[in-house]
Amino acid sequence: MSTSLVPAHRPPYYAVIFTSRRTAADDGFAETAARMERLAAEQPGFLGHESVRGADGRGITVAYFTDGAAVAAWRENAEHAAARAYGREHWYEEYVVHVAKVERAYASGQDGGGHVTDADPGRGTGASARRT
Repeated sequence: MSTSLVPAHRPPYYAVIFTSRRTAADDGFAETAARMERLAAEQPGFLGHESVRGADGRGITVAYFTDGAAVAAWRENAEHAAARAYGREHWYEEYVVHVAKVERAYASGQDGGGHVTDADPGRGTGASARRT
């Protein structure tokens, strides 16, 4: 499970948001999750991920990719597809997947101030700019 925040990247890029509620079954879940983290990191266009799960079994994982083609390639990865199929049958009571195009991203800087990156040409050059 990721322990640090994924930095804001220059938009546009994509976020795949997986929210779920786990079953009580745990047969191989931790090992498979760790393998999927390593496999995703090898995927061209993968920017990082963040994941949390509560004691009640509800969780959210957000994976970031450079573009829609990278998202599609991850979805089509055979090992990932097999893990998804097994998960639907054994590990998840319910889940929802959202795929979103990130057009603006904010992050705190070392000085504690907020920074924004923006892909909207009507809002500037697209370069990082200091928020005021």
